[in-house]
Amino acid sequence: MMQEIWLTVRPARLADLPSLVALRLANAEAHLALDADTYRLPQREAVLRHFAAVLADEAGRDGVLVAATADGRVVGMIEVLPHSDPPEHQILRPEPSAQVHTVVLPDARGLGVGSTLLRAAERWATSRGISYLSASIHHRNVDAVRFYARHGYSDAGRSLGKRVT
Repeated sequence: MMQEIWLTVRPARLADLPSLVALRLANAEAHLALDADTYRLPQREAVLRHFAAVLADEAGRDGVLVAATADGRVVGMIEVLPHSDPPEHQILRPEPSAQVHTVVLPDARGLGVGSTLLRAAERWATSRGISYLSASIHHRNVDAVRFYARHGYSDAGRSLGKRVT
């Protein structure tokens, strides 16, 4: 049975920058262990610049929500990254959609943090007219596939690729 901890989910703020950087880097380390040929460890300064720019964006196009414990420790985040509509010359119908990225610190996993963040992200998206969320998961990340499937996300197609030289 999953133990839940008391959490507050709120929009990230500038004071959260160190926590956001730590979460991104912890996530990168976990992904490197899955597939070092696909993932990399980004430079701390690049991650800091990214989140500083996102949080400074007055329009708030991208959503970054954090989960904090009762003592204020940020233990997880979720990014909601809206997609642009396809250009008029393409065949896909426009649909307000976004991609979600969930990160929970290793010592906070299994406590309901990811589920709480995902529900908050769905409310954030709905309040902005977004009607479809996706999560791009590498096939080797079985824990992430299981997590999103538990929340109603299903295989929405395939992304095929080929390395060319």
